[in-house]
Amino acid sequence: MENRHFLLIALPAQGHINPMFQLGKCLIHARAGRVTFATTAHGLTQVKAFPSPENLHYASFSDGFDDGIKPTNDPHRIMAELERVGSQTLTELLLSLSKEGNPVSYLIYTLLLPWAADVARYMSIPSAFLCIQSTTAFALCYCFFEEHDGVDESDDKRPPGSIDMHGLPLFTSRDIPSFLLPNDPHASMLIPLFQQHIQALKKDSNPCVLLNTSDSLEEEAIRVISNLNPIPIGPLVSYAFLDQNNSTDLTCGIDLFEKSAEYTQWLNSKPKGSVVYVSFGSLVVLQKNQMEKILLGLIGTCRPFLWVIRPSGSDSREFEEKIKDKVNEGVGLIVPWCSQMEVLTHESIGCFMMHCGWNSTVESLATGVPVVGLPQLSDQTTNAKMVEEVWRTGVRARVNEDGTLEAEEIERCLEMVMGQRGEEMRRNAKKWKALTLESVMEGGSSYNNLKAFLERIE
Repeated sequence: MENRHFLLIALPAQGHINPMFQLGKCLIHARAGRVTFATTAHGLTQVKAFPSPENLHYASFSDGFDDGIKPTNDPHRIMAELERVGSQTLTELLLSLSKEGNPVSYLIYTLLLPWAADVARYMSIPSAFLCIQSTTAFALCYCFFEEHDGVDESDDKRPPGSIDMHGLPLFTSRDIPSFLLPNDPHASMLIPLFQQHIQALKKDSNPCVLLNTSDSLEEEAIRVISNLNPIPIGPLVSYAFLDQNNSTDLTCGIDLFEKSAEYTQWLNSKPKGSVVYVSFGSLVVLQKNQMEKILLGLIGTCRPFLWVIRPSGSDSREFEEKIKDKVNEGVGLIVPWCSQMEVLTHESIGCFMMHCGWNSTVESLATGVPVVGLPQLSDQTTNAKMVEEVWRTGVRARVNEDGTLEAEEIERCLEMVMGQRGEEMRRNAKKWKALTLESVMEGGSSYNNLKAFLERIE
């Protein structure tokens, strides 16, 4: 084991880095061998600024934008350069590590980096794909590509029909990953990328997909992709916040945005289970009109709220000024960023209003916090359906015909989750918290799956 060297590569986005970082910690804890975490040259400067586990090594590859990607850069050009330059510099990194006496024996890559599998194959290095979206969303993509070859045959912008996966509710165009819809602005870029991921796995004589989930959470979806050798090893979150006997990694997470220091004291002043925590992740930016409706809905519930609003220009500043009166009254608190697991494990939190990104979804399940889902894009719609209809730990808010969420709907959803009618959701949330914690503890299914994976590649 000591001679093995794992190279983990991920793009420097919050939802990509954190699960890979958690996997790195798991490998170190399992004494699997040397572990090197690599991201883009620009991203590495941010990542290395944070506390990291002992024995975690760092490296970088180039995405062609070493000074950082600008908002004006064309997304298609970004992805083309990432593949062209990334393939070249990843190859150079592998050769360099070998020359230094630390040859890589296993490469693990994540979303949007399917070309890494080709590099690994060229270098005769086995590889695995770490799926950082829900397995259900990945399985829906797999079914879609298998049935339609990734091409929607309609010529009138109709969405693809429903997808039926045995054992799960029917997934309609409202529920499947948004980029599979022909009128989605990201479809032309993301559909080929996901096809590339699946093709890379099919080319491999011994494919492997590591899943950021557990057997109990997504059993049916795991079965759908069984020929890709799926291995559930998650949820990959910082369980030190939940397991009081383990304080080793409380400071070993990565937040690419600066945290506020005031929210902990504010939460301490609130009654148990009374606070609505509102966050839409690191990528989603809501329109000012939608933010105002969310504010009205929150105020209408007469419940305290903690809302993460990342600075994104004049709109967010103007909005913060507008609600300062409410903040000063003690009704709410707005922060630019926070440690999400720290917040979700605080006893004052009673509900998580979120976008249903997969990291946030598994963190809600791991902490036992009920959810009001406001999905915006990608796999978020799929995750919201699972929250509402499969795990039954929350509700999905309904938008009107123009896609806007009204204040009255927010009030209705929050009352459903936090009022008397939400008792069943709270019981379910506690049940899934116990099951997810059990899966990653010694002897649990995910713990055993990771152990077996490491034994097979010795």
